[in-house]
Amino acid sequence: MGHPHVMATPSAKTKELWVRRHPVLAFVGLTYAISWTLWLIAAAGGGTIPFLLGALGPMAAAGVVTHLRGESVKDWIRPVWHWRVAPRWWLYALGLPALLFTVVSLVLQLLGEPVDWALAIDRIPEYAGTFAFVLLLGGAMEEPGWRGFGLPVLQERYSPMRATVLLGLAWGFWHVPVYGPAGFVVPMVLAFFYTVLWNRTRSVGLCILLHASFTPAQDQLILMPRREAYTSALDTPDWVILGTYVVAALVLVALTRGRLGLPRTVHPVT
Repeated sequence: MGHPHVMATPSAKTKELWVRRHPVLAFVGLTYAISWTLWLIAAAGGGTIPFLLGALGPMAAAGVVTHLRGESVKDWIRPVWHWRVAPRWWLYALGLPALLFTVVSLVLQLLGEPVDWALAIDRIPEYAGTFAFVLLLGGAMEEPGWRGFGLPVLQERYSPMRATVLLGLAWGFWHVPVYGPAGFVVPMVLAFFYTVLWNRTRSVGLCILLHASFTPAQDQLILMPRREAYTSALDTPDWVILGTYVVAALVLVALTRGRLGLPRTVHPVT
């Protein structure tokens, strides 16, 4: 009898070479593998900790891929601590979501929905609590992966618009196990707001603040009674929010002439 052929596993050198040639595919694939595995464990009864750890998948994957590419992990993480930017970008990161939801409430009121502006004051404590949770434990920790790694690597090869659409799709579908089949839509649109902030500041820290601002705005600033605003079905508030996001994103695209804040001195391949 002949000896069976043994399949040789790829060497570490081959894996590193593949990662260097396909850094975005490696990053996205590893992100999904880490996060979706942990979320599956949580859904199977593993509790809250695996669910929260799943949000760290993008950051963990970005660190691994950065190392495998032979680049400095320290240099990759440094923009998290880059805070010295113009005050208007702090206002953008902390105030844009609240501004958009002010528009949402105005539109809902014009449509005859029961908007109560006094709820804005009543929900300040809940807004602050959600902001702190997302900032320290929640989804804001995704940003060293998506914006700190994925976006700049994509923009090395593609235009800002194409890079944002590609990253938005990857970011959006990553949310599907948490938000359901349609859960990719809103993150895909929100990606445009993050691209502008990253391109103008190179601050992952401010992208983290923007993320920590969007979540409580969505959770607390639909200024209607909760039983009418926060339902499980796609209803008027949901469509108004999506429409407001899309219009605002289109305005950003128009104002930046499609460059989404990328300086003219940078010429990505299209």
